Amino acid sequence: MVNKPVDVALIGGGIMSATLGILLKQLQPEWDIQVYERLGDLALESSNPWNNAGTGHSALCELNYTPERADGTIDVSSAVKVNEQFQVSRQFWSHLVGIGALPQPQAFINATPHMSFVWGAENVAYLKKRYEALKGHPLFQGMEYSEDARVIRSWAPLMIPGRSKSQPIAATHIAAGTDVDFGALTHLLMTSLVAGGGQLNSEVLVTNLTRQRDGLWRIKLRRTLGNTPYQPVTARFVFVGAGGYALNLLQKSGIKEIRGFGGFPVSGEFLRTDNPEIVAKHHAKVYGKAAVGSPPMSVPHLDLRVVDGTGSLMFGPYAGFSPKFLKTGSVLDLLASIRWHNIVPMVAAGLSNLGLVRYLLSQLVASPETKFAELRQFYPEGKPEDWYTVTAGQRVQVIKKDRKKLGVLQFGTEVVAAADGSIAGLLGASPGASTAVPIMLGLLETCFPDRIEGWRPQLQDMIPSYGTLLSDDAAAADRTMTATAAALGIAR
Repeated sequence: MVNKPVDVALIGGGIMSATLGILLKQLQPEWDIQVYERLGDLALESSNPWNNAGTGHSALCELNYTPERADGTIDVSSAVKVNEQFQVSRQFWSHLVGIGALPQPQAFINATPHMSFVWGAENVAYLKKRYEALKGHPLFQGMEYSEDARVIRSWAPLMIPGRSKSQPIAATHIAAGTDVDFGALTHLLMTSLVAGGGQLNSEVLVTNLTRQRDGLWRIKLRRTLGNTPYQPVTARFVFVGAGGYALNLLQKSGIKEIRGFGGFPVSGEFLRTDNPEIVAKHHAKVYGKAAVGSPPMSVPHLDLRVVDGTGSLMFGPYAGFSPKFLKTGSVLDLLASIRWHNIVPMVAAGLSNLGLVRYLLSQLVASPETKFAELRQFYPEGKPEDWYTVTAGQRVQVIKKDRKKLGVLQFGTEVVAAADGSIAGLLGASPGASTAVPIMLGLLETCFPDRIEGWRPQLQDMIPSYGTLLSDDAAAADRTMTATAAALGIAR
């Protein structure tokens, strides 16, 4: 027997499901929203702060968002887009704090300057051009640039001692950066959702999705402990926010929109220190420039992470490979994702990304000494005994059809939705968590076209810039960013 249909079924207990759930509960408080998480707690995979998602991506320092064109100019379009998206997330969080749906913001967000740091004459020239391209933009106000070791040392004390005085260096610094604990934020959002009438079903695995003749979705469930049956449910709308498992579940749903999509899993590691003396000397997130020929995911960074009020430093990433689509997944995940309709795109994407394959192989065979030498490029006086290795979360990069190349490997996130809007899922990786709110707003527009206009006034109340671009209006950008910074207790 199947009980009365639920209005919304959210599969996965991460930041995406939590964000969509609280958005819908604000818009339709009477809706029955059910969350299904296969593990015993929330945010244990990609949303966990130790599994890659603790940075608060806003393109203030990530150099892969500002490539240099063939003519030597800097393309800032991706940086502006990502920053714009992060401002939307900040607005929604500040609204929830204002209405009491989130507690004191320091529980999940902390002011942390963002820096870019490079060495070598060519890279210094690039960073200066990047700074000149961004410094006057409304979303990048307050950015500073220096080639002076004394100034850079005042921003990041660990990075200068032990460095050759003859080495050309440069850095940018912006105080408006943040560190976001998306694990804590997920828990807080889900607590608010449950307090508003939503229900969390943990240790419950979704094993199949079937569209019924009446248009509802039948969700087959199983308890993860004991592998025993769980009462199936039907739902009017389904969101698959299951991280790497989203591909598999969308394939099981049978929607034609998932045809041609595949996934390429990438594992990774970070070096971490909790030594309070070291942590106290590095209050910033510092991104460098990826080595020539390396993929965007390889951009090295030395980050301050604040989790449960305690700071740690992480350096990486060091890429690895596992066929699993989740850290807690199966070694058969990659094989199980292969279908007749995605074989060609997957092979084509692999052949056109041999550089990525070589990079992964080089990382797999790199010695601990070689890996630590990369850290010393940021922290010259670093000592191996102060650091230990942590395994990062699994990323599943999107592979999709392409008219020109038959198949491409996409770095980013993508929403895949059925034509009737009754089911949607999220594929991909960074900068997903930081842009969860705009991604879910886009999903609302795609899946609820008959309701979005009715929701618009409330959405604009929650997110003042909704429907507009702050990057087009300097006064609006200044006003909005100042207001959200005050509400969240962070730097402007």
